[in-house]
Amino acid sequence: MTDSPVADALRSRFEQAFMPNYGVPPVVLARGEGCRVWDADGREYLDFIGGIAVSSLGHAHPALVEAVTSQVTAIAHTSNLFLNEPEILLAERLLGLLGVPGRVFFANSGTEANECAYKMARKYGKAEGRPYFVAAENGFHGRTMGALSLTGKTSIREPFGPFPVDVRFVPYGDADALKQAVTEQCAAVFLEPTQGEAGVVPPPEGYLRAAREICDSTGALLVADEIQSAVGRTGHWFAHQHEGVVPDILTLAKGLGGGLPIGACVGFGRAATIFVKGDHGSTFGGNPVSCAAALAVLSTIERDGLLEHVRTVGAALAGGLAAVEHPLLAGVRGRGLWLGVVLTRDRAPQVQAAAQRAGFLVNALQPDAVRLAPPLVVGAAEIGAFVEAFPAILTEADA
Repeated sequence: MTDSPVADALRSRFEQAFMPNYGVPPVVLARGEGCRVWDADGREYLDFIGGIAVSSLGHAHPALVEAVTSQVTAIAHTSNLFLNEPEILLAERLLGLLGVPGRVFFANSGTEANECAYKMARKYGKAEGRPYFVAAENGFHGRTMGALSLTGKTSIREPFGPFPVDVRFVPYGDADALKQAVTEQCAAVFLEPTQGEAGVVPPPEGYLRAAREICDSTGALLVADEIQSAVGRTGHWFAHQHEGVVPDILTLAKGLGGGLPIGACVGFGRAATIFVKGDHGSTFGGNPVSCAAALAVLSTIERDGLLEHVRTVGAALAGGLAAVEHPLLAGVRGRGLWLGVVLTRDRAPQVQAAAQRAGFLVNALQPDAVRLAPPLVVGAAEIGAFVEAFPAILTEADA
């Protein structure tokens, strides 16, 4: 694929204007519709990244466009000094979907939602004489200092230590190691129902139930980080519902806003009232436009039966890819439309590049794992097109 002067110029301007933490992204996206996007030169791609599991309804979905347009013409911002009805409706809607009494705090992103959960657990721990936290190796909870202290990826943590809290890391999925690490002095356990940034790595069946039992027996809070896995991504509203557990604290973001920035931290039981007036806040949290977008996402998922759709097309995608016989393909893991394609060798960047040349956007998540997180509205024909193209993509990447 030959780069054009338009794309080259935009990348050059990006490089001159932005800090180098992202490098320079290879594709300049200009517009999208459904599960398709077009770059600045008019090239078309099937989007199997979905803005990193964000674009739940795809691009330019009429329900999202109408909700955002209607709200921004009414009132676009209120701050936390005043109420707005969309934030109340959204909090009530989330609690209804969870089916458990609780209280909600709205933020702007996943890391902010986890920062809120971290502060809640820290306050609980100080009050109860519980000085340390437990989290999983290779887990990812965000990049602010509190969330980063809970992130078990050494390469991300080390440049910014030391951290303000004692966090003890255990192997993900090992219930025995978790049980040994969590004592009556542990404030909270932070876990992803499936590790996202580690390569879409699910735990053994029953791991979340074991974590719930361990926290119950010791008095530690169980925090479920569902930044990537919630809002229908796995075929349930929330991934922890697959195991029938209820965390003490739940964090959400990404797919909730369908493309607009929003995060949520939900506390249940004793965790619902840890904060008192003045403990935490956010100028933009509960923004009426973002909340209106989230309400449109939830309503559309329910109205259009997208949970069942995700289970059906997700199984077709996973099954179709797993049936591919290729020396570079080791297997497929995950659930619903949140999958990791595992490779036999460290060729994920090459797979991403080959897929892009073939007209598909995927994400090289780890050296040997490619993440697939297409919009929840992706169709069977689009799934079939990707599965059909995948053997040639692997062959090109393995050359």
